[in-house]
Amino acid sequence: MPTEDETLMPFWAHFEELRKRLLIGLVALVIATFVCFSFAEEAIRILAQPVGGVTALQSIEVTENIGVFMRVSLMCGVILASPVILYELLAFVMPGLKPGEKRWVFLGLSIGTVFFVAGVLFAFYIMLPRTLEFLVSFMNVQTVPRFSGYIKFVTNLLFLIGVSFEMPLIVFILAKIQVVNAGMLLKQWRYAIILIAVLSAVITPTVDPVNMGLLMVPLIGLYFVSILFAFLAKGKEAKKSD
Repeated sequence: MPTEDETLMPFWAHFEELRKRLLIGLVALVIATFVCFSFAEEAIRILAQPVGGVTALQSIEVTENIGVFMRVSLMCGVILASPVILYELLAFVMPGLKPGEKRWVFLGLSIGTVFFVAGVLFAFYIMLPRTLEFLVSFMNVQTVPRFSGYIKFVTNLLFLIGVSFEMPLIVFILAKIQVVNAGMLLKQWRYAIILIAVLSAVITPTVDPVNMGLLMVPLIGLYFVSILFAFLAKGKEAKKSD
C-alpha cells in the first residue's frame, strides 16, 4: 500500500507542471501585449468602423482613452499569444504522448487558432453590424456611444464568440481524456441544441431573435463537427469498438 507521501508526490508533480505551463502562457501574453502597443491605435480605428469611426464616439473621463488603449492591446495580445497558450494547455492535459500522437497537439494548435479567428471575424462582420443597427436605432432616440462602453461591448462580443467557436477543440480534448465520446454527443444532440440556444441568448447583447439565430446556426454546425473531432480523438480505439 502506498504511503501518504507517495500518494501526494504525483499530485504535487502535476501541480508544479501546471504552474510552469501557466507561467509560460502568462509570459507569452505579457510579451504579446507589449508588442500590440505598436498597433493598438489602428485596431481601435478598425473596431470603431461599424459605428461610424472614432469621431462618432465620445470620452467622458480623463483616463478613458488610455483605458481603452490598454484593453484593446490586451485583447490583441490574447489573440497573438493564443497559439502558445493553447500549446501549453494541450501539453498539460495530454502528457506522455507517443511520437505518432504528438501531431495532434500541433494540429490542435492550428485548428484552435483558425476557429477562434473565424469566430472573431464572424462576430465583427456579421453579428456586430446588425446588433449595432438594432441598438442605436431602438426607439429612434439619438445615441452617441461612449468610447469605453463601446469598445468594452465590442471586445466582449468578439472574445465570447471567438471562444465559443473553439467548441470542436474543447470536445477533442475532453474525448482524448475520456470525459466524452462521439456516441454520447450524437445521442444528446437535442439537449445540445437547447444549451446552444441558451448560450446564444446569453452572448447575444440584444433581444432580437434574428441575431440569436445568426449565432445559433454556426454553433449547431460546430457541435456536429465536434462529434467528428470526438471520433478522431479515439483513433484506432474507436475503429475497433465500431
